[in-house]
Amino acid sequence: MTQTDILQTILKDSNYNLSLFSDEEIEALRQQVFTKEARGKETPFINCIVRDKEIQLKPEEVVRQLYATRLIEQYGYPKKRLAFEYAVTFGREKKSADIVIFDKDRTDTAYIVVELKKPKLKDGKNQLRSYCNATGAPIGVWTNGEKISHYHRKDPNYFEDITDIPKGNQTLKDILSERFTLRDLIIKDKIANERKSLKDIILEMEDEVLANAGVDVFEEVFKLIFTKLYDEFGSKKDKDIIEYHLDQNLDEEERGDYEKLKECLETLNDKKFRVMEFRNTGQTDTELKKKIQELFNEAKNQWHGVFPEGSSFELSDSHLSVCVSSLQDVKLFNSNLLVVDEAFEYLVNKSAKGEKGQYFTPRHVIDMCVQMLNPKRGEYMIDTASGSCGFPVHTIFKLTGHLFTNAEIPDEEKQHVLKVFGIDFDEKTVRVARTLNLIAGDGETNVLHLNTLDFERWNDKTEKDPKWINTYGKGFDRLEKLRSDKGENKNFNFDILMANPPFAGDIKESRILHQYELGFKGNGKAQSKVGRDILFIERNLDFLKPGGRMAIVLPQGRFNNTSDKHIREFIAQHGRILAVVGLHGNTFKPHTGTKTSVLFVQKWDDKLCPKVDDYPIFFAVSEKGGKDNSGDYIYVKNGNGQYKLDKNGHLIVDHDLHNHGGELPDGIAEAFIEWAEKEKLSFWVEG
Repeated sequence: MTQTDILQTILKDSNYNLSLFSDEEIEALRQQVFTKEARGKETPFINCIVRDKEIQLKPEEVVRQLYATRLIEQYGYPKKRLAFEYAVTFGREKKSADIVIFDKDRTDTAYIVVELKKPKLKDGKNQLRSYCNATGAPIGVWTNGEKISHYHRKDPNYFEDITDIPKGNQTLKDILSERFTLRDLIIKDKIANERKSLKDIILEMEDEVLANAGVDVFEEVFKLIFTKLYDEFGSKKDKDIIEYHLDQNLDEEERGDYEKLKECLETLNDKKFRVMEFRNTGQTDTELKKKIQELFNEAKNQWHGVFPEGSSFELSDSHLSVCVSSLQDVKLFNSNLLVVDEAFEYLVNKSAKGEKGQYFTPRHVIDMCVQMLNPKRGEYMIDTASGSCGFPVHTIFKLTGHLFTNAEIPDEEKQHVLKVFGIDFDEKTVRVARTLNLIAGDGETNVLHLNTLDFERWNDKTEKDPKWINTYGKGFDRLEKLRSDKGENKNFNFDILMANPPFAGDIKESRILHQYELGFKGNGKAQSKVGRDILFIERNLDFLKPGGRMAIVLPQGRFNNTSDKHIREFIAQHGRILAVVGLHGNTFKPHTGTKTSVLFVQKWDDKLCPKVDDYPIFFAVSEKGGKDNSGDYIYVKNGNGQYKLDKNGHLIVDHDLHNHGGELPDGIAEAFIEWAEKEKLSFWVEG
């Protein structure tokens, strides 16, 4: 066994990980490992930093030694204040806490308890809660070497997140009341530092307070995220200064190293930066709720039409305090929206979205479609089943060159934003989408709450519902201008359409079916039911002008079932099939394992896409879907097992759909673009 691989060998097949620690910390520990014979075989040992004796190195012990070294060297706790395997009494039973830090003044009293034994956060947190309650320790830490959580035991009932534990010369009050700016948020971002997703954090909030709070979880978490986004939005001038500082001091590769990025930001003077307001700074729960409600009211004034004017937080003061503490160190503005998206997908599916068979499209699938269809300035784009509006928002990114940051969009670019539209029948997802679009589009959005398939009934909303008109009227006015025929909502003149329509359940209402050619059999007889996604194929073609192009996610069966031959013939009759990309089976997990493909079509047009009977089609199959069998994202790691970040400081999903701006090998999108240029497809021909 060599020194190089000894730690990874110890950790193999365990639930522990070292990605929380720097290369320097890991290497320092590795140099201290020695082997000796135990029970007839060579076994790794170390001289314990706290107990001053030889200890066999098992997975948990590796993490404990690393974290204890950090407590001593970085946090400044003297060894005499630390104890391992500290006995905690529960009636007649005794258990051992992994690490305890004693109070500075009362050297026999536990001040911080650290739990390593349980590799899963929920189990570890429950164990930690019991230890803190039994010892009276006000602070608890859980880590498995990959993720870490810091808590303030507010009372026996609630564990409240804190940004970090105090250093040896600090108090808990020092930590809570520290001045905190956007620079600090990037440095201490919980998602990058603690390796948690926003969904993980919401699940933890549910477990802590939300499940029994007697409130609509979606509404309350949405209000919190909406308010938090507004708070970050308020620091957009500071964001510009931060970006300039990073550009001046780091090259692109260094910006992908989170530790280097943090080190660089530590040198930036932020004394004149705005202080973040979405924070629990140690005030009373009542004072905190008043502050957060005022911030929410300001957000509603900035971004209209998402929440009713008089809406307020329904959470109790103490529950809100726990939730604010959980979210305050999460950086929500993110280059690809994956952070916010995954959380909203979970929340919306708790309602009814999943029952209708529609799931938010993973961002790497969206980016592949956007790259392949190549939207250009001046073109009109729509998503007819927009969900959280990934396709429209990423089209805005492509047209404006701006990612989802809190930077201003110049006025000359807003005209391009106003040519991007989204429609969805689910009111909750429309509100989520409007929030993301309002920010991405700097205050304007064309996201509409309508049933795409039932266009005959649109007038009930657009002409007779004052509340709907007040919220969505401006966007619908812009949509009306794209009608092919004045006064009717069937045909439009969009250049591009991208959609992932619901593909569960049939439409059985004859009134709707009679509006569609695919609602009838080949002999002219009306069908009694038609798959929802089938009607979306026809409806989407109605939205495109001649020469317009679309990408649509469909169940794999539509491409090879013999019973669906008439659908394939219908598509071929109306346009050129450009490409079919088979997505990996894990793409839409954990919600569904249904095999899907993306169909790319360009509507026939004498100039842009002249009709021919025989032509080549681009076929591809994704072999690396970016998710594991459980539906969790798989992220790219560097040579030391730590997560790699892209130039925007965000995790990189490991897939083969596109090259993620050069961070991944060329993928399906790049292969299609090369093919499309050779084929001289109209939207890939220069000029």
